Amino acid sequence: MNLSRSLAIVFATGVLTAGAANAQDMYKSGVGGLYTGLNYTFANLDIGSRDADVGTLSAKAGVMATPFLGFEARGGFGVDDDRIGAVDFSLDNFFGGYATFNLANESPLTPYAILGFTRVELEAEGPFNTVTDDESDVSYGVGLNMKFASNLSGNLEYMRYYDDDDVTVDGLGVGVQLNF
Repeated sequence: MNLSRSLAIVFATGVLTAGAANAQDMYKSGVGGLYTGLNYTFANLDIGSRDADVGTLSAKAGVMATPFLGFEARGGFGVDDDRIGAVDFSLDNFFGGYATFNLANESPLTPYAILGFTRVELEAEGPFNTVTDDESDVSYGVGLNMKFASNLSGNLEYMRYYDDDDVTVDGLGVGVQLNF
């Protein structure tokens, strides 16, 4: 019994030491670990027969679980509305959680796909009333990260944030990301 207990302690110590060394290497190299970023998104609101172009500013925070898989949270708000006739359309705010599937390689360019859920709040303000709608939906997209320095990268991304009934929210985003 003492032998099996000693072996278990040695095994556990070895696993913890190897895991800590591997995690330390991930954080130093910028391949894994935590990251945060800012994006500006040129969003398109397709609401029935109307097509509005708005702008959003968003922040993201995430972690690279492996070089190929990451998890992140995003939140943002509208900074540019669009007027069609007498109605102002805006994407007031949005937030969501996502998984990124990265095609890690040795080049400074890393293509990725993204999948998750987003809650959006849309607003249409006319001269006599205001209509708001907040809904959640599955979101998906593709993007490209470009490494500028060991801890700094930029990204270009297309994403379908929301698609339900007669409302669709798509976006083309550009941003910057800081890896810790």
